[in-house]
Amino acid sequence: MQTLKATGSKKNLTESEYYQIIADLLELEEVRNLRHFRHHIMTTRFQHSLNVSYYNYKLCKALRLDAESAARAGLLHDLYFYDTKEYTKSSPAVRHSKHHPEIALENAEKLLSLNEKERDMIRNHMFPMTFALPKYAETYLITLVDKYCAVMEFMLPQPKRFLNFVRHKKQQVSDFQL
Repeated sequence: MQTLKATGSKKNLTESEYYQIIADLLELEEVRNLRHFRHHIMTTRFQHSLNVSYYNYKLCKALRLDAESAARAGLLHDLYFYDTKEYTKSSPAVRHSKHHPEIALENAEKLLSLNEKERDMIRNHMFPMTFALPKYAETYLITLVDKYCAVMEFMLPQPKRFLNFVRHKKQQVSDFQL
């Protein structure tokens, strides 16, 4: 079994209680196929979904909410199979950020039975873009966790690049002085 990690965490998720909740979803070809789509420039849609799933689970568990539904909905919240940039070019009148939760929900419901909280989290994770008011605390939290993960995924690689740039420049200066 390969190591599974959320961005920003050093914990091997395959060795956790969390993993037991989502293991069946990770076996689905459709979920695995999310690895083939870039997401938020710096990551894949699979990694983003895993991040949202794990951090949503941790937050809901800490708040004594339905952490299992939060974990499962987080993994399925972006279950769509098209390139976002291409979609935006071909359908500029229909905003991807408003439309993709419905597609993700349809795709998830084709694969398995969802409970009402999972449906609400997937359908409304883009609130307020989706306009429908979330019904559950877990749904409000997934909207926040989704945004947090998007920022984290975009920003975490940047300091590494900056440090590599500084190291490279420092080496150039050292080489010049010799």
